[in-house]
Amino acid sequence: MIRNFLKVAFRNLFRNKAFTFINIAGLAVGMASAMLILLWVQNELSYDQFHAKKDRIYEAWNRAEYSGKLQSWNTTPKVLARTLEKDFPEVERAVRVNWPSSYLFSIGDKRLTIKGNVVDPGFLQVFSFPLINGNPKTALKDVGSIVLTEKLAKKLFGDQDPMGKTIKLDNKDNFTVSGIVKDLPNNTRFNFEYLLSWHYLKKIGQDDEYWGNNSTRTYVLLKPNAQLSSIAPKLKTLRARYDKDDAKGQMFIYPMNRWRLYSSFVEGVEEGGRITFVKLFGIIAVFILLIACINFMNLSTARSEKRAKEVGVRKVVGAHKSSLISQFIGESILISLMAGIVAFFIVLLSLSGFNELTDKKLFIDYANPFLWLAIIGFILFTGILAGSYPAFFLSSFQPVKVLKGTFTKVNALVTPRKVLVVLQFTFAITLIICTIIVKQQIDHAQNKEAGYNKNNLIYHPLTGDIEKNYTLIKNELLESGVATSITKTSAPLTQGWSNTWGIGWKGKDPNDKTIIDRFCADEGLGTTAGLQFVEGRDFNLKEYPTDSLAVILNQSAVKAMNFKQPIGQLINDNGKEWHVVGVIKDFILQSPYHPTVPMVIEGSKGWFNVMHIKLNSDRQTAQNLKKAESIFKKYNAEYPFEYQFVDAEYAAKFEDEERTGKLAALFAGLTIFISCLGLFGLATYIAENRTKEIGVRKVLGASVLSLTALLSKEFLKLILVSFVIAALIAWYAMSSWLEQYPYRVSIQWWVFALSGLIALLITLLTVSYQAIRAALMNPVKSLKAE
Repeated sequence: MIRNFLKVAFRNLFRNKAFTFINIAGLAVGMASAMLILLWVQNELSYDQFHAKKDRIYEAWNRAEYSGKLQSWNTTPKVLARTLEKDFPEVERAVRVNWPSSYLFSIGDKRLTIKGNVVDPGFLQVFSFPLINGNPKTALKDVGSIVLTEKLAKKLFGDQDPMGKTIKLDNKDNFTVSGIVKDLPNNTRFNFEYLLSWHYLKKIGQDDEYWGNNSTRTYVLLKPNAQLSSIAPKLKTLRARYDKDDAKGQMFIYPMNRWRLYSSFVEGVEEGGRITFVKLFGIIAVFILLIACINFMNLSTARSEKRAKEVGVRKVVGAHKSSLISQFIGESILISLMAGIVAFFIVLLSLSGFNELTDKKLFIDYANPFLWLAIIGFILFTGILAGSYPAFFLSSFQPVKVLKGTFTKVNALVTPRKVLVVLQFTFAITLIICTIIVKQQIDHAQNKEAGYNKNNLIYHPLTGDIEKNYTLIKNELLESGVATSITKTSAPLTQGWSNTWGIGWKGKDPNDKTIIDRFCADEGLGTTAGLQFVEGRDFNLKEYPTDSLAVILNQSAVKAMNFKQPIGQLINDNGKEWHVVGVIKDFILQSPYHPTVPMVIEGSKGWFNVMHIKLNSDRQTAQNLKKAESIFKKYNAEYPFEYQFVDAEYAAKFEDEERTGKLAALFAGLTIFISCLGLFGLATYIAENRTKEIGVRKVLGASVLSLTALLSKEFLKLILVSFVIAALIAWYAMSSWLEQYPYRVSIQWWVFALSGLIALLITLLTVSYQAIRAALMNPVKSLKAE
């Protein structure tokens, strides 16, 4: 029985090679696309779910009203962890994780700048990052302990045993390797190559008990039987007890299973987050697979006349409907199996490119038996889904009508096939419209005036002896012609490292908690960055020594402080009084998609972390960088020359949206490709069933052009219906997406017109082959049966 089934199935497949190839190709592309998307979805859903204590791990958050809005953020005071352990019996342990820090690692002649975290000693007892060597309870116990990842240990020590080896950090402090942790998986929020003990921060004086310094992340491990409901009310009033400057602020703890996908808050309430994209990707995967299956259905039913007599004869000799359904679904599963094998190889070949596109490190775990079960289930599901309609359709033919040739209804207004094609192109046109609007939004933000000149501008961190030798380095860079201007700043121009609501000025409302970005520069920032002054001047310590306590405001800050004559006004910050010497146009410090916020640039009495260098545009960039490196090496020999181009960092602000646009374009292209196969199938179906009609029309004098138009207009009607539905869906979806951007494009009518035109052209190109081929057929051949 099975042998006979396989023989019939393979005979049908090889008899119609072109039909089989198109079916397998369409299903393979659809299945491969769905597999890649589902790999991405699975990775997102699994983030940080490998920790053994995940159900008891929480992150501490703040919630308070600033700038007229209830805001939520997940950086906390350093003192919070010990306070929670002391005041809350429900807390088993609280650990802090400082912002990633870069240190110079020195081992013999080897020098490397590596990024990692400073954490509390209990970090490895809360989180399940397994140690290859060392004890998680004691690995970070001592002030001089360091834990390395497997990859970093290999980089530093090669094949030697790293345990107990000494590493010097920043040419100052020696650390002993006390543990080797397995390389981090690709589904965790943590990204470190080493861990240092929090005791080290205490040693170098960077620990504090100031409740207003929200600069670290605090993770809380509750006791096994502790209830979140019992701790939440007490957390709300914690700040009121300890922080008199922010008595209205509240704290809450947020469960680990919601960190990755749900941690987006609007007015203090959880709303949206990455789960929106995960759901969207899941829906796209389902639709692409469905469209591939629809393509199979259309091609199968389009060839129904070829198998109608087979069905009729089988029924006449006693075949039951159930056996025919089994036969056709079996053939569908066989094609699905072939397509699945092809799809698997497509996934293997395209996975690296997909990883680059999505900025992921997805992989196939061949050793996981559940993966193979999932793949088998996926193939069976696809085969049954794709074969269900053709199986029931073909098995429902009545023998009498089949053998008389009167079983089809070619001119029916609505048929399942037409509905399926409308569904296919509705999805395709929706994606085309969305792709265009996403591209418009990216271009809109990129064309927004940055407020400063990014060209030929680099920055370098103040590592090692740079700050000590800053004046020497600056003078030599200028005298050598490498640079035209240089300034020290607290942060790169593309990043905001500090903000506060605690700045004071004359006439400030005591209840005003407007958040202001805080920046520092010594002198020459306006010249170096090309800032646009609307009042006053830049810092100039040579002519005005008091500029060390001067401040420059942006226009938003002038408006927030309600200064009519800002020059000469006084503001208070960090216990110092600053006088305003200049006002600049707003420039983009952080997101180009959001309005600029009030900003103060404080003078040389501030703090500094980087230096900005305006390279000489009259010389080649490579020449400038080579000379600059030699100067840095001269005065900071132990550290590498690690510069960053400001324009490249600014461009990186658009990566997420550009990635969304590329993915939308990719999905649109795949959908159109598979949908065109469905159209080709429908064109084949109509051409086959109207062969005699076309022959009669040709005999009566119809031209090839009129016959091509006759066969094509059916498809154009379907595309127009698809366009109307798609336009409504895309308008709603894009309106909702654009709402998250205060600075956004408006949706224009021509986007829909262009998308509809593209769909019509693709349709004509797809169906014209079959239409012209049918119109050119010799009427003698099509009418000879008469």
